Amino acid sequence: MTDSINAEVISVYPDKVKVAVDDLNSFRLAEEHLKVGSYLRIADCDDVVLVAVIDSFAIEVKDNGDRKYIIEASPLGVIKNGIFSRGGDSIAIPPKKVEPAKISEIEQIYTYGLADKEKFDFSELSHNSGVRVPVDGDKFFNKHIGIVGSTGSGKSHTIATILQKAVSQKCNAYDGLNNSHIIVFDIHAEYPSAFPFSNKLNVDDIVLPYWLLNSEELEELFLDSGDNNNYNQSSVLRSVITQNKKKHNPSVDKIFYDSPLKFDIDEVLNCLINLKNETKNSKAIDRYMIAGEEGDSENSSTTAESGVYLSNEDKLNKYFSDIYEFRPTKNSNVTKGDYADGTLDKFVSRFVSKYKQDRLKFLFGKASKEISFEDAIKQFLGYTKEQESNVTIIDLSGIPFEVLSITVSLISRMLFDFGYNYKRYASNKAENQHDIPILLVLEEAHKYVPKSDLARFKASKNSIERIAKEGRKYGVTLLLASQRPSEISETIFSQCSNFVAMRLTNPDDQNYVRRILPDTFGNLTSNLSSLQTGEALLMGDAAILPSLVKIDKTHMPPSSNDIPYLKLWKNEWSQLDFEKFIENWKS
Repeated sequence: MTDSINAEVISVYPDKVKVAVDDLNSFRLAEEHLKVGSYLRIADCDDVVLVAVIDSFAIEVKDNGDRKYIIEASPLGVIKNGIFSRGGDSIAIPPKKVEPAKISEIEQIYTYGLADKEKFDFSELSHNSGVRVPVDGDKFFNKHIGIVGSTGSGKSHTIATILQKAVSQKCNAYDGLNNSHIIVFDIHAEYPSAFPFSNKLNVDDIVLPYWLLNSEELEELFLDSGDNNNYNQSSVLRSVITQNKKKHNPSVDKIFYDSPLKFDIDEVLNCLINLKNETKNSKAIDRYMIAGEEGDSENSSTTAESGVYLSNEDKLNKYFSDIYEFRPTKNSNVTKGDYADGTLDKFVSRFVSKYKQDRLKFLFGKASKEISFEDAIKQFLGYTKEQESNVTIIDLSGIPFEVLSITVSLISRMLFDFGYNYKRYASNKAENQHDIPILLVLEEAHKYVPKSDLARFKASKNSIERIAKEGRKYGVTLLLASQRPSEISETIFSQCSNFVAMRLTNPDDQNYVRRILPDTFGNLTSNLSSLQTGEALLMGDAAILPSLVKIDKTHMPPSSNDIPYLKLWKNEWSQLDFEKFIENWKS
């Protein structure tokens, strides 16, 4: 630092400091040029140093032609007795000395700020290359994380970098996997290339037990939100499934619609079809006119004794076993059943179309009926017989859109229930600690937890919102990634405590992020639209201070690179085998 520097603080505000500089060229260190985002050290006579980040420059021209440079900076924290702490209200006014912070001082802030913490780093300062920016690893993963950025900002690469570094962390040089458990909802099939040894599940591999669907998921799947008979259909579905669970779980005392117990969907369908077609004895409404059953004859007169007497519970149990024929209502003493008036027709058709779809075999196939809860949860946690893995990638690209929300909801709920019950189990062990914490990564989160009241998103929103509110207590945290943060449910996004904000070009998204971020970074948040690819604002509870960083490049990137249009267009015309392509498309 030269003696010719003439810089002084000319005003101090709670969130801003103004500095006047006569000669801007001399007001810099040899190792770096001054720029927006550079750090200043502002000292007082009590050996307290305020660290501030430069927000803007201005030039004041006097009448005689002299110029004075005005720097505005946002206070980040103070160094007192060699210890950095957030906040800038401890410095005496007026400060005595202003100069650019040395790189060694900046490194000291980041080095000693987490002296006794579990350090985790994946970036360096953008304007001070080589200065690593660690975060408190426990606070970073123990609290929900938000990663936002427009297409091309480097968001997917950032996620890959963070996760790759997490699965490589080891407390000593042991062989094998560490104890990280990460589940990635991959909506564009991008991440297998970044994690070649991951547990990969796609629509052909995944097995979801339909019998674990809760009431909201079942009704979202089978009911038409625009049908006027929704209430009756919901009531029937509730009664039939509850009774079928009782039939298949006789040893369980209390069984409800939402009880996570097995039921047979084929039997449920049989019952619904029978309810849709049933006829009754008009003189004895507890007698059902099942063709060929006792008390029924083609030639007999229909009396109060005709038909089969069945209580409601016995009727449902009988209807589970087969699809029956019923006597027609052409006889005046035969009347339609309670639900044979057409109110179930569309419902049963929708039920059949969903259940019989080849695309939904992962949910309604034979394996889904037979899989145990233990095997269902093990496939997501990486505890597979073939190969254990830290990262499970759930490829959602092949999941039909109409069941995307339900798929996300069911898996998320299973993982939350695992965390909840494992904590209870762990509390009975000697170490009394939840030792299998889970990170759930929601790529393109706005696709299935949007700021929307539409019925098709209700199930996934409820499941993810529950994790957002309660998950961290039970070892289940979220990493929400989105290019449209303004379209994510505020209930969910506002629960994030750590943020990596990359380039955002949409004004609504920029304003939304500024409003919801728990940390401020001075006026630098206004530069979200001008960040370079791979640059980000890193802030939150785990960060020592809000920092403009450059994310480390990954050697195994996700397959999300842009297509080189012009390079490909310049090549010779490419022939396409449409017949083979269409055949593959349909398969």
